[in-house]
Amino acid sequence: MQHDPGTDPQSLSEPAPPYPKQRQQPPGIEQDVEPRPRYQAERYRAADKLRGKVALITGGDSGIGRAVAVIYAREGADVAIAYLPEEQKDADETRRAVEAAGRTCLLLAGDLADASFCREIVERTVRELGQLNILVNNAAHLNSQLDLSQLSFEDWDRSFKVNTYAYFHLVQAARPHLKAGDAVIATASEEALKGSDTMIDYAASKAALVNFTKSIASHLAKDGIRANVVAPGPTWTVLNIADQNMPQDGLAQLGSEGPMERVAQPEEVAPAYVYLASDADSGYTVGEIIAVTGGLTTTR
Repeated sequence: MQHDPGTDPQSLSEPAPPYPKQRQQPPGIEQDVEPRPRYQAERYRAADKLRGKVALITGGDSGIGRAVAVIYAREGADVAIAYLPEEQKDADETRRAVEAAGRTCLLLAGDLADASFCREIVERTVRELGQLNILVNNAAHLNSQLDLSQLSFEDWDRSFKVNTYAYFHLVQAARPHLKAGDAVIATASEEALKGSDTMIDYAASKAALVNFTKSIASHLAKDGIRANVVAPGPTWTVLNIADQNMPQDGLAQLGSEGPMERVAQPEEVAPAYVYLASDADSGYTVGEIIAVTGGLTTTR
């Protein structure tokens, strides 16, 4: 069915399957994805919810992280984004979009599997942007396996180092800088809620991230800091396209098994992060999971 993006509701305006078959070497570059993931959120209306705040977003160069960085800037926050050096082109585009919204964007290139880099980016954010109010642990490693025998220790180790261990190091480094009204937000996945027969290490590491968030939420809440999780469903990002074992037919039909019959675009997921970052909106939301899955968790 053809829809008019100018008049149709958001839910009917995003691209639907089949998507073009394509493959990139990891970590991938969003500039080369076809069609380009949508992150501008043109229908979103900002309301100064984050005016005067500073956010650190890992994986902020592309995908959901980029959409969050841009929408945070529109809400009045300065942002720092962490990314791999190979993703510099994408990071530069994110910085341009943040600056176009009138805010500052600090670029932090490095590998989150390195604990010292995790601590360094927290300190640099505070030093160069003056404070830290919102920590968004969003970066992820994904390399699917079609059979359990293909799961290597190297992939398992990197998935946990990037997806889970980095979160631990970031939270511990950020905690002394956070104060009442501030927020910690982790990006999980629908796979964390149900498991996955192809994203085995990814799903396990994301499930650990969910449980860690729930475990620390009460500790942080004593200081007025809210820790929560966003669990997106299948989303049109370069993470999927750079997954070397993602079947091309599966990529073309990504998200079609859900009630929405398509993937999410990053711009549709980002507003959940605004809600969780805004103390006025989510002041009583602690240790929760917001599942933005297009209804997938209701069908399984």
